[in-house]
Amino acid sequence: MPNSDLLPSLLFKINENQLALEAAILELSNWVEQRGSADIADNVRGALEAIDRNEEFINLSLAVLMSPE
Repeated sequence: MPNSDLLPSLLFKINENQLALEAAILELSNWVEQRGSADIADNVRGALEAIDRNEEFINLSLAVLMSPE
């Protein structure tokens, strides 16, 4: 497999890892909030918004990279 074919698969896996980390961190922020630290939980959720903002662009870009030419 040429290296150029490997790049889309690599980026897809990195994106999967990023989304899994987002979900785990969100669960932790919910746990923190339940224990009375709403400000910290809000700060964490605010930091995670970047992942949400970029998700559609990343998915569309990956679809283009992975589509047959």
